[in-house]
Amino acid sequence: MTAIQILVFFLTFCLMEFMAWFSHKYIMHGFLWHLHADHHHKDHDSWFERNDAFFIFYAVVSIIFFLLWQYDVLSVGLSIGLGIFAYGCTYFLVHDIFIHQRFKMFRNANNRYAKAVRRAHKMHHKHLGKEHGECFGMLWVPLKYFKN
Repeated sequence: MTAIQILVFFLTFCLMEFMAWFSHKYIMHGFLWHLHADHHHKDHDSWFERNDAFFIFYAVVSIIFFLLWQYDVLSVGLSIGLGIFAYGCTYFLVHDIFIHQRFKMFRNANNRYAKAVRRAHKMHHKHLGKEHGECFGMLWVPLKYFKN
């Protein structure tokens, strides 16, 4: 990979935090609340949630960039696709495994950042409705959640 491709990968990864925040605040807590609501209410018996459909959307976007690169339409398509994929993997590890314990792993992570991520997400989930939410991002945690 060239320096430009590596830079595009990291820029894409970072931009995905904004995309996660934006889509969470304005789409998931907006017109697609019916897909996201079960994540807040836990009024279902399935391991899967309708909320998991959002993963499919970003996976398709990532695959499209892989294909654009594969067919020589976009030279940095691989970098963008990998950046989206890497963010998706990170999001899954942090949100689904670390925070919500969908797999019983990383339970003992107790550093300042881990505690801040948990606090911020707990504040997000204290709101059961789609209004009055806070902390819509995932990896970028407001400083107020780093308290001791």
